[in-house]
Amino acid sequence: MRELPSAARVYIGCAALAAALCAAPAVRLGAAAPWADALALGVLHGLCERIRRCPLTQGPARHAAGPEAPPGTFPPGWATPVVLAGAFLLPAPLAALVAVPGALLAPAARPWPAARRLWHTAELALAAWVAAEVFRAVGPVAPAAAPFPELLPPALAAAAAFCGVLTALGGGVLALAERRPLRTAWRGPAARLPVTHLVHGLTGLMMAVLWHSVYGPPAALLVLLPVHLSCWAFAQYQRERAAHQATVRALVQAVDLKDRYTRGHSERVGRASVLIARELGMAEDRLEVLRFAGILHDVGKLGVPTRVLRKEGPLTPEERRIIELHPEYGHEIVRGIGFLGEARAAILHHHERVDGSGYPYGLMGHQIPECARMVAVADAFDAMTSTRSYRRARPVPVAVAELRRCAGTQFDPRMVRALAAALDKHGWRPEQVTAGEERAADPAPAGDGAGPPVPAHRSGADHGAAR
Repeated sequence: MRELPSAARVYIGCAALAAALCAAPAVRLGAAAPWADALALGVLHGLCERIRRCPLTQGPARHAAGPEAPPGTFPPGWATPVVLAGAFLLPAPLAALVAVPGALLAPAARPWPAARRLWHTAELALAAWVAAEVFRAVGPVAPAAAPFPELLPPALAAAAAFCGVLTALGGGVLALAERRPLRTAWRGPAARLPVTHLVHGLTGLMMAVLWHSVYGPPAALLVLLPVHLSCWAFAQYQRERAAHQATVRALVQAVDLKDRYTRGHSERVGRASVLIARELGMAEDRLEVLRFAGILHDVGKLGVPTRVLRKEGPLTPEERRIIELHPEYGHEIVRGIGFLGEARAAILHHHERVDGSGYPYGLMGHQIPECARMVAVADAFDAMTSTRSYRRARPVPVAVAELRRCAGTQFDPRMVRALAAALDKHGWRPEQVTAGEERAADPAPAGDGAGPPVPAHRSGADHGAAR
């Protein structure tokens, strides 16, 4: 197990000490303080965290941050409105105490589970204390008697302060525990937390208003029901999305094990396909499916005999025909996977050529599905710009020039232009993966002019390039 860096331990210890100092004045508030409300909210917060650990309410890996995330990266859960309601209802020291039970009961992943739990408690207590102070500094003198519209601005200010404290503290612990650069440590929390906490601030305000209404605390609990349902639905979506990604990852790993010659190629084709799609203005809801299409475009190699995939030297005509069946094999493999949608068509048709000389069906022009035309260009581009055992990677400008030369015959010119424009804007920084290191160098030439030199297999049949 990795040891928590000393600087991170000191940072967490200072945060815990600061939280204790913020909560300590609660002992001087006396019996007149709203201890019953503080106790009720604290118990409710702890209960919410216990419910969150139920399998039905958890998303995959408990948190988006993952099991290897450092302390402080837990995203706000559905119990956050309870903490903010405490900030609106209670003095600042009691608001800090409300955050403690739930934070101590929250799940703590490895490594450093004890440090995570201490850190989560300290940061949440400090954020609640600051939120309570801001609410009273900005809001009306008597919040309990103020009408709802007057409470809205101070509540939003308090929620923003709550978010600001968590963002600042979380970035600091990321920098110290994971040794991330300071310029990037705060980027994730700053992008992820603000909108969520503003929504939670409004929910907490509704709880606080109902808590002191004629209906009392039981009515305030009803506010949590829609929040719980929305979080549960989001957890189900996250679980389903993780299952989709695991399915795709398993298929890609199976292909890599069978044909290590193109290791890493599939992931890069997925990335290049998304570059093309974004440049063409494709809707966001189609981008992930297109990425899956690029990643899985060669999954049909699972149906090709390994002796053919790994054959040294040129293929016989019969072996070439076997290789050219892999798009149809791939389509059969993924046909029952509903979430892939139009990716199935891309897998089947990514070796078609716009002049009709491709395979498996010899489609022409716009008969070829749009996603397949994108994947074809991305596939060829990555094959040219990736290092192989028999040749070095070609520079991006050379690869783009070759794609342009073959536009209108092998590739859709619109897709080639989109990739070139996207590369001009964003560049291309692929991992330098040398595929097929265990195999002998290919004695065959890179191409004969009939198509770009982009073989994913040494025969060139995968891309329909004549040899």
